[in-house]
Amino acid sequence: MTTEHFGRKIDAKDGYDIIECEVCGFTHVSPLPTFEELDTFYKEAFYVTEKPTFFKQKQEDEAWLNLQYSDRYDTFEQHLPSTRRRVLDVGAGAGYFLKHGQSRGWTVKGIEPSPQAVEYARSMGVDQEVGYLTSESAGQLGQFDVIHASLVLEHVPNPIELIRIMYGMLTEGGIICISTPNDYNPFQQALRDVDKFQPWWVCPQHHLNYFSPDSLQQLLEKHAFTVLRKEASFPIDMFLLMGDNYVGDNTLGRACHHKRVRFETRLAEAGKNDVKRHLYQALAELNLGREICIYGQK
Repeated sequence: MTTEHFGRKIDAKDGYDIIECEVCGFTHVSPLPTFEELDTFYKEAFYVTEKPTFFKQKQEDEAWLNLQYSDRYDTFEQHLPSTRRRVLDVGAGAGYFLKHGQSRGWTVKGIEPSPQAVEYARSMGVDQEVGYLTSESAGQLGQFDVIHASLVLEHVPNPIELIRIMYGMLTEGGIICISTPNDYNPFQQALRDVDKFQPWWVCPQHHLNYFSPDSLQQLLEKHAFTVLRKEASFPIDMFLLMGDNYVGDNTLGRACHHKRVRFETRLAEAGKNDVKRHLYQALAELNLGREICIYGQK
C-alpha cells in the first residue's frame, strides 16, 4: 500500500485510528505497523499467547472443518480440469486444510510464519515451510493452480501487494480463495447502536485491515480477478443479538460455536449442504455472516 492513507475515521483503539481508506478501498488501522514490528509476534508468540488452545480446538473440530474445506475443494474442482491439482496455502496454520486436500489427491504446499504450526502440520504429513509469502519466496515456491489464504489479509500491512504476488503465482485460469472476518457488518452495528457494545472485533495490534464482502470483492476485481463465488460463514453475531453475550466469555463462546457446528453438520448429514451454501451466498449479498470467502479466477 502507498504510504499516504486518508479517509473517514470510524474508530480509535490502543493508539490507532481505524479509517475507511479512500486510497486502498477498504478499512484499516492508521498508522500501519511495519513488517518488522509484526514479525516477532507471529513467529514466536501468536500460538502461545493469543491462541494457546488453537491446536487442541482444531483437532476437536476437524470433522466440522472438513465440511468447510470440502466446499472449497468442490468449488476448485468445479472450475479446474482434473489434471490441475496443485494448491498453495498461505498462512497455512496447523495444516488441516492441506491435509484434507491431500486426502482428495491434491499436491499441497503451505507457507506459515509460526514454527510451532509448521511442526504440527509436518507431524500430520503435510508439506509446510516456515516463512512469509513475499516476491522473493514466491519465486522459490513456483506456480500453483489454486492459492488459498484463510484469515490472512486482516493481519498483513500490505494486502494489496500480497494479492499481486498471488496473482503472479497462479497458472492461467487458476483460482484464488480468500477468507477474512466480515467486520463492521450490520449485526455488529446493531449491537453497538442498541446494546452499546464496544467494537470487540477491533484489535489493531493484530487485525490491521477490516473487510466487507463488497470491499473484498472490489479488491480482487481491481487486480484482474473474475469473481466466481462469494459466500459468508454462519452469522455467529446473531447469538449476541439473541442475548448470549459471549464477548470475553470463552466458555459461552465455545458453546455458541458448538451450536453452529451442529447446525451445519445436521444439514450435511441430511444431504442439504447445498441449502447451506445457497444460504451463505445470500448472506454475503447482505454483508452478513461472520466471515467472507471469495473465489476469484485469473
